[in-house]
Amino acid sequence: MTESSALQGRILTPAGWRRGRIGFGARIESIEDDGAGGGADERIVLPGFIDLHVHGAAGVDLMQGFDVARTITRAHVRYGTTALLGTTMTAAEDDIAAALRGLAAVIAAPDPDAAQILGVHLEGPFISPHRLGAQPPLTVEATLESVQRLHALAPIRVLTLAPEIGRHTELIPALCALGIRVQLGHSAGTYEEGLAALRAGASGFTHLFNGMTGVDHYKPGIAAAALAHAEYAELIPDLQHVHPGAIRLALRAIPRLYAVTDATAATGMPDGEYALGSQRVHKCLGCVRLASGSLAGSALTMDQALRNLVEVGLDLADAAQRVSTFPADYLGLSDRGRLEPGARADLVVLDAQLRVAEVYVGGRRVELS
Repeated sequence: MTESSALQGRILTPAGWRRGRIGFGARIESIEDDGAGGGADERIVLPGFIDLHVHGAAGVDLMQGFDVARTITRAHVRYGTTALLGTTMTAAEDDIAAALRGLAAVIAAPDPDAAQILGVHLEGPFISPHRLGAQPPLTVEATLESVQRLHALAPIRVLTLAPEIGRHTELIPALCALGIRVQLGHSAGTYEEGLAALRAGASGFTHLFNGMTGVDHYKPGIAAAALAHAEYAELIPDLQHVHPGAIRLALRAIPRLYAVTDATAATGMPDGEYALGSQRVHKCLGCVRLASGSLAGSALTMDQALRNLVEVGLDLADAAQRVSTFPADYLGLSDRGRLEPGARADLVVLDAQLRVAEVYVGGRRVELS
């Protein structure tokens, strides 16, 4: 049982900022104003970050299976991530199944000193061979039976597909009925195909702008469908995958645009060579690429994503929603991503420079060293 604790500072609540005290055990018990003004060293208390697109960290990749997810979740919690989705790569079904078994074991016995795994983001193999990005050329057409087999191994919360492939758009209602959020990505589809997928029940877009047809005004593609119609979409705000101007465009168009890291094994590691599924990637000066030079995931962390959104021009409260509240809402998790009585006590404490000072998962303080 988690003992009650309390923190003083500038606290972000659904109603706005409050200066005072937040009391919590495993869940938030109270938030009280103290009337005091903040100083230069005032602590900032935010909801824990929620990352819905994580491949790896600390030198390991989720496709390695076994219990590597424990290493990954322990690495990401140091940067304020209190919950995440383990994300797969395109691979043979047996290899994806092995990765999901490893994730399922960690979900069943969560590490109290790590980010919690909420389930799986199945990013491959149901994508376009013409928009692979850093995925290997092992794409297949989805069937309900193949998704059900994988879903039985570990809960798939998000599934990326290319709507123009085979009968993918027809399959979307059945996937939604399984409780899966269908996202469009790694797609060579047209605007019309993207709109048809949204009408069929698709609800998101995978790393907006990257790995999809764009916004040509004569021949708009999947990104244009997102800008015109999406309520939710994920975006990698490392300022490498998407230009700040395009981020601002997306922020104006998509009400609940949220940040993901697309983090790889290179996250939290020095420059060098790392695994990304069955491929090798190279980290240099914070950027992760294939040998061809193509971007291959990232080394982004969620605290840096927050700071980058502020740098692009968002105020801190808005930026915080996009690394916590909106991802929680997208998954239908009403007790995460917000600081209010009854919500889970997943908290991040930042200093005045927006650097992580403390992290609490379910009310338990995590050792960050």
